[in-house]
Amino acid sequence: MLCPVTIHSVFSSAECEHIIALAQDEASGGFETARLVGGVLHGNIRRARISWLDEEKGAAWVLERIVKMVADVNRNQFDFVLEEFGERMQVAAYDGDAGGHFDWHSDIGDGVMAARRKLTVVVQLSPASSYDGGLLTTNHAGHEQDSTKEIGAAIVFPAFVLHRVSPVSCGIRHSLTTWVHGPAFR
Repeated sequence: MLCPVTIHSVFSSAECEHIIALAQDEASGGFETARLVGGVLHGNIRRARISWLDEEKGAAWVLERIVKMVADVNRNQFDFVLEEFGERMQVAAYDGDAGGHFDWHSDIGDGVMAARRKLTVVVQLSPASSYDGGLLTTNHAGHEQDSTKEIGAAIVFPAFVLHRVSPVSCGIRHSLTTWVHGPAFR
C-alpha cells in the first residue's frame, strides 16, 4: 500500500516546543522566507518561513527519533529502498497574518537531492488550538485526506504524493518536514 500513514505521539508537546525553539535559535540561522526547489520565490504557491535544523547543533535527538520511526513504517508499509536522510530537517511556520499556505505539490523535484526523495515525513509541532486553517491534505490516487492536527503526530507518505497546506487564517502552524532518499523510482 502506498497510502499515507499517521504515527501518533512521535514527539511530546514539550519536545515539539523545544524543536520550534531550536528553529528560532540564531545558531540555526533562524527563520527565512521559504522558496521552492531551485530557490524560486513564488508567494502564490508557497507563503511560509522556514528554518533548517542541523543534528550537529542540538537536533540529533530529533533525527534519531525520526530515523527509528521511518525504519518501522517503511518496513511495514512501503518497503522502499532507502539510503539516507540527505537533507537537513526543515521547520516551517505558516502565519495567518501573512496568509501562510503551500499549494498542491509533490516533493520530488529537479534538484539533485529532490530527485532522490522517496518518503516525506511531516510532524505537527503546533497545538491544534493555536491556529485556524493550515490543514495538511494529501491526494493519493485521487482521494483527498486531511491529516491529523494532533501535536507530535507524524504523517509519512511517498514523496510523489500530491499534498498541500491550506491557508492559515489565524495563528501560526509549525511543522517539521524531512525527506528520506534512495535510488530513483522505477
